Amino acid sequence: MATASNSRAGEGAEVVFHVHSVSKTYQTGDVPVIALRSVELDLSAGEFVVFLGPSGSGKSTLLNILGGLDTPTTGDVRFRDHWLSEADDAGLTRFRREHVGFVFQFYNLIPSLTALENVALVTEIAEHPIDPREALRLVGLTERQHHFPSQLSGGEQQRVAIARAIAKSPDILLCDEPTGALDFPTAKLVLDVLANINRELHTLVAVITHNTAIAAMADRVIRLRSGEIVEVTHNTKKARPDELVW
Repeated sequence: MATASNSRAGEGAEVVFHVHSVSKTYQTGDVPVIALRSVELDLSAGEFVVFLGPSGSGKSTLLNILGGLDTPTTGDVRFRDHWLSEADDAGLTRFRREHVGFVFQFYNLIPSLTALENVALVTEIAEHPIDPREALRLVGLTERQHHFPSQLSGGEQQRVAIARAIAKSPDILLCDEPTGALDFPTAKLVLDVLANINRELHTLVAVITHNTAIAAMADRVIRLRSGEIVEVTHNTKKARPDELVW
């Protein structure tokens, strides 16, 4: 059952992200394109949040700002004591390296490296990394760790990408259409991995998608349209990935 609410995090939870009056405008030639309009949002440690909306609604722009890949045109973004809206490139790079794991629709694995080697690359730049073998165990790929990407299915490659993202031991896992290139049974396996990471590691997981079925497994569902948050719902009973109906 979902209940309507505002964009604030639940009571008693540690708010780690505070987004205040954030707008983003891109310039396309002489034409300004407004991607976000005065967004207000708090996100808490350990939440599983799904951002829903059609193409062009501002989902990816908001995710990029949360991940330090982009900055707002106006407004403030704070992650704990990091003021991302005021950070320079070096500060944003440090924030991404220390706190954020990214998972995208396409896996971006290095073909000449095994699954284990792909994950190990990230641990070399992390302050408090998870052992690459442990990261692969968490995504259920212990038996495939010495295989190359060409020897893995699409779902297995996506799970390697998730292992690579969590090997940094990030506070936040930002996922942009992580099941978009997968069939239904494989997508459920990947979503189960994300749910387990959220539960076991207490990682804040934020997923952007156009697939409304995924919303049922979130703590909160945030719907965007034309750059604005138009609805926020709380799930009082979260569905398991194997209960989702596409």
